[in-house]
Amino acid sequence: MAAEDASRPAERPAGLKANAIGFVDALVIGLNSTSPAYSLAAVIGPIVALAGIYAPGVMFASFVPMLLIASAFYYLNKVDQDCGTTFSWVTRAMGPWAGWLGGWAIAMTGVLVVGSLADVAVSFALLSFGLDSWVDNDFVRQSLTVLLILVMTAVCVIGTELSAHVQNVLILAQVAFLLVFVGVALYKVYDGTSAYDSVEPALGWLNPFGAGGAALTGGLLLGVFIYWGWESAVNLTEEVENSATAPGKAGLWSTVILLVTYVSVGFAVVAYAGPTFLAENAGEEEFIFAQLATDVLGGWDWVLLLAVSTSAIASTQTTIIPASRTALSMARRRALPAHYGHISPRFRTPDVSTWWVAGIAIAWYLVVNQISTNALFDSLTALSLLIAFYYALTGIACAVYYRRHLFESVHNFLLIGLGPLVGAGLLTWLLVRSVSDMSDPANSYSGTSWFGLGPPLVIGIGIALTGVVIMIVWRLRSPVFWEERPSVADPDLVHGKER
Repeated sequence: MAAEDASRPAERPAGLKANAIGFVDALVIGLNSTSPAYSLAAVIGPIVALAGIYAPGVMFASFVPMLLIASAFYYLNKVDQDCGTTFSWVTRAMGPWAGWLGGWAIAMTGVLVVGSLADVAVSFALLSFGLDSWVDNDFVRQSLTVLLILVMTAVCVIGTELSAHVQNVLILAQVAFLLVFVGVALYKVYDGTSAYDSVEPALGWLNPFGAGGAALTGGLLLGVFIYWGWESAVNLTEEVENSATAPGKAGLWSTVILLVTYVSVGFAVVAYAGPTFLAENAGEEEFIFAQLATDVLGGWDWVLLLAVSTSAIASTQTTIIPASRTALSMARRRALPAHYGHISPRFRTPDVSTWWVAGIAIAWYLVVNQISTNALFDSLTALSLLIAFYYALTGIACAVYYRRHLFESVHNFLLIGLGPLVGAGLLTWLLVRSVSDMSDPANSYSGTSWFGLGPPLVIGIGIALTGVVIMIVWRLRSPVFWEERPSVADPDLVHGKER
């Protein structure tokens, strides 16, 4: 019984502002964290190059492991409402070493991606206003990118309510812009006025196996990126009303809404432009969207360009949330220095950790850009390693933490045990495939070799080793956190009882 009692989350001193936002706000933040318009712009070309007309089916297949891991987040949050999410849950289920590495992975994803998101936001905003020459000016673009990161960080620090209000506006604009694009593109397909060799959509496009196993594997690797980010809703668990259930439901619904959005736009893009054009221009990445915006919307192309820009702006802000909340959780458990756990007395947000995440992200963005633009893209490719790692870790932790309750019902066995484990297994397989693919320098954006390996793999290994070194050093300096022992889910919390 002692082990079970130990699993109950400890009472915490007053800190983050409780009940600051509701379910809808959490849902919107989860959606914006994935940056739907930007994610689509970034991967639609490569996915079509791999799968042709079956790209919508590959996007559907990519949804499966995300839904299974979202289930793990839901059930783990029910018994432990901690803003550190994976860090806290893996620590409770599997011990401090695994938990610390999970927390490190989450924090570093924010560092790697924030600069790129802000860069895309600035670039597409400038394009929408016809300032193409500013996009080509590195100093202007990078200066505006840094400014945007600072502004979005300030919004995060000022308060969760303000963050939610900003996100509500951005998601409405983003979805509206995407729907306009989808509607006009499909109209032109059926009207026969597409500028390309258009193809009328068919339900058969939803077959993920239509293009063969290799295309499905490659598409799933890209799917890890386009669906990633929905768990930001759960990182706000201590600040959301009905924290035991609402954040987890927000995460689950985020994945479903993303599925509908991605498949709809996938149908429209493939039908309008045709697989041949998209495959031939796969290397252009997000700027395919810019060209299609002009072709589909004519003088109204700024609508889609702003959709991508608002998407990236929103994600710039929300991507800071998981990293900063994870650092806060680690600090108050004494897995990091205490100052990272400081909470602003005025705004009741983790101000120190938030500014640290932003500062390191800015430094990473500027330094990597000095190497080359391709190096920045390679650092984004390395993201899939970290994402697959901590998602898989969370799926395993769910089954381990609930292990005494998995055979109480078919529901528990399927949704709390088997489902998360299958999701973790799929992501582990994708992680192994990613390592294999990234080991070949030819598969990187730059096509260059770092130490005989592809730059993304070197970046991923470097981040992992840095984390291990910091973890060991902190273990030697402050061993308190490492005295924690794994536990199991409290039966009363599992069954919704109060003591």
